[in-house]
Amino acid sequence: MTAISRLNGVDAEALRAYRAEVERDSSRAERNPTVIARWAGAEASTVTSLADGATVSIGGPGQLNPMRMVLAALAACGVDLIVNRAALLGVAIEHLEVEASGHFNVRRYLGLDAPHGPGYDTVACTIRLRTRAATPAQLDELRRACEGASPVGDTLRRNVDLSITFDAE
Repeated sequence: MTAISRLNGVDAEALRAYRAEVERDSSRAERNPTVIARWAGAEASTVTSLADGATVSIGGPGQLNPMRMVLAALAACGVDLIVNRAALLGVAIEHLEVEASGHFNVRRYLGLDAPHGPGYDTVACTIRLRTRAATPAQLDELRRACEGASPVGDTLRRNVDLSITFDAE
């Protein structure tokens, strides 16, 4: 495969170099992000990353609510994964969209009895990808990446330890 400098908006050479670093030293792949959500009135929050100050508004008029943001995070992670993996494979993307949907019931959220928790009980993803001349092997590798390499997808699939500290006056 010929090294392509930029593909799909990704600096493929830099990504390959980073991948080689991670292969030599797995600690280079570790992440430990922290975000802070601050109430912005009504049902709206402003969420800020402590690492770089990036912000996103969640909830309120014209914004995705937190549960839709879970789906948005899954879909966006799929886009990010496919774009980067395709760049590593030398595959040019013509069209890519990831659709995520899910079902949940808000009874417990509202303080009512419910047989299940208020989170998603099903989530589904559909990836629509069009490439320029990708081989069947490359497409299979991209499909396998979607099934097993998405950090958000992996988080949703397993039981992740969650601790909550409640500091109120």
